[in-house]
Amino acid sequence: MLPETVFTTQDLPVGDRFEAWAERLGDTHAPMRLTSERTADYRGHQRVIGLGEVAVWPATFDHLVFHRTPRLVRQSDPEVFHLSLLRRGDGAASWGKEQVAYRMDDFHVNCSSRSYEISTGPDPVTIVGVEIPRAAVSLPAGRADRVVGRRISGREGMGALLAGLLVQLTSDTSAYRASDAERLGTVVTDLVTAVFAHVLDAEPGLSPETHARTLTLRIKSFVRRHLGDPELTPAKVAEAHHISRSHLYRLFQDEGLTVASYIRDQRLASAHRDLADPGLRALPIQAVAARWGYSRPGDFTRAFRTAHGMAPSEVRERALNRTAVDAVHRAVDAAPMTPPQSPAHH
Repeated sequence: MLPETVFTTQDLPVGDRFEAWAERLGDTHAPMRLTSERTADYRGHQRVIGLGEVAVWPATFDHLVFHRTPRLVRQSDPEVFHLSLLRRGDGAASWGKEQVAYRMDDFHVNCSSRSYEISTGPDPVTIVGVEIPRAAVSLPAGRADRVVGRRISGREGMGALLAGLLVQLTSDTSAYRASDAERLGTVVTDLVTAVFAHVLDAEPGLSPETHARTLTLRIKSFVRRHLGDPELTPAKVAEAHHISRSHLYRLFQDEGLTVASYIRDQRLASAHRDLADPGLRALPIQAVAARWGYSRPGDFTRAFRTAHGMAPSEVRERALNRTAVDAVHRAVDAAPMTPPQSPAHH
């Protein structure tokens, strides 16, 4: 599991909730003055996932206005960029005369070194926040600051790639080890840097390492979207990204992978997930194979058995048996308790 802390105002007395929430967000980002229309019984829930120097924090909270004043900046500046991916609700921000409105799946960017005022809409909002040191964003001095205040779409292009990573990461952290935290922090940092560079049209200023990591992320995303194509080959992947096959091979070698094995492993993992899903039990196994790019059932069965140590039919059978047992347990748990009978008296 990744290092993670959870905070919810519902665990506190009603009168203490808003003050505690304000203190929590100040600790998460930077000291701020917070106001709200709902201070009487404030509702907020936040998870903070530590990724080394980077923190990712999904949160849902009531109406809030964030005031980061010049005085607060002078008093304390952790020198971090903050990104918020708006998942539900709306909001607006202002930096002096600059004003920007945000909608669902937009990224908002601010910086602890600048004063600002940010207001959410009247309804509760859900965000995925990111805190990242300014020094970690490897763009020429002053360039990254120009992204502050920009509205970045999380629905397309580089923004969608970053949004997808954050949503997947925060939806379930159980698949990661604590030792993955620093590596994931590096991935998030590189992708944030690439998004900033894309916004500024400054990609030539990126370091070669950041270019390579960002390109690898794009390629992996492409592969996952095209797993159902039986013609998905390293040559096709390289062509789609306008690079040579040798360049493609080097990118994956740097991660201890081969392109072909990555494609195969992603296909087999997806097929395993489908076969273990009771809702897809009516889908023939050969249809599952074809769904993930295997046009010949025999090739699929051999590859699947090698990867998972059992045939596709065994995985499906075990999943169905497990579902049946769980159903029995639920039925037993739901059955009303019959009070013991008193012994009959004659």
